[in-house]
Amino acid sequence: MILTAVAVAGLAVPGVTLLPASASAAPAAPAAPAYRAAAAEARAATVTPAEMLRRARTWLTANNGAQVPYSQTSVWSDGYRQDCSGYVSMTLGLWKSGPNTVELATNRSLTTPISLGDLKPGDLLIDASGSNTTRHVVIFEKWTDSSHTAYTAFEQRGGHGTDHRVRTYGLAPGSEYKPYRPVNLSGETPPAPEPPAAQWPLLKSGARGTDVTTAQYLLRARGHGTAADGAYGPRTTAQAKAFQSANGLVADGEIGPRTWPRLVVEVRSGSQGDAVRALQTQLVAHGYELTVDGRFGPATKAAVTAFQAGEKLVVDGVVGPRTWAALV
Repeated sequence: MILTAVAVAGLAVPGVTLLPASASAAPAAPAAPAYRAAAAEARAATVTPAEMLRRARTWLTANNGAQVPYSQTSVWSDGYRQDCSGYVSMTLGLWKSGPNTVELATNRSLTTPISLGDLKPGDLLIDASGSNTTRHVVIFEKWTDSSHTAYTAFEQRGGHGTDHRVRTYGLAPGSEYKPYRPVNLSGETPPAPEPPAAQWPLLKSGARGTDVTTAQYLLRARGHGTAADGAYGPRTTAQAKAFQSANGLVADGEIGPRTWPRLVVEVRSGSQGDAVRALQTQLVAHGYELTVDGRFGPATKAAVTAFQAGEKLVVDGVVGPRTWAALV
């Protein structure tokens, strides 16, 4: 048997090859970044646009009926970071606590750039420039109309938390917001069903109850004073006739499908007065714990968004005709 010997510093060790002191062993192959393995899992776990948007809605009321608060460091009970990219990661089922906004835009195992004209439900509009106080990502839901000048979106925004509102990010020339499609988004969003025709109640002399109180508050908000006592008596009938006459309606003193749409008042955060009392009266009747104080504050908004989500309405916290119809 022949043994190989290499002399190093005057020493020879049979059967062993020694390296000079100045040499180093070849570095080990770097381990694949953890996010790549996680991203591979995300690609395998596809999600439909309908499911993604359903998950997005859950954070609107997950905080005991209110939206999940915004934070770049805190993690919500489901394991996802409470900022915009953590929110998107939750809706897509990515790894916890979620990649950041830059990675959502640049990691091709997560998203693919698309054109604005190709936007579909569940796509993302991402501003990956600047600092962690300027970067942002929102979830595209649908165009507001055929002009494609605005769209509704879900987002997790600083100073507010989870929100669902009309946005125009990315639509102006030179905008930092660019459109992307999540890689693991698959399938078509079923068309939203048409909302049912409003079933307004018919109130007339002798009626009693919450709807009567609501109508009385709304009459007062419209400048036709009557007691908000839940009893549809002569005074309420007279004020209903006065309102109908002033609005070109048949002045029969009955509040029904033709009068209600003219009577309701759109209210939102910051609104005050009898129209808000009318809203709060209805929300209390639906089981929400509120004080009927005529002030549309955080508690009232939380109740409204929870109600809208439960009725499959647009969850925007604004009480317009569709929300009023669902309430009464």
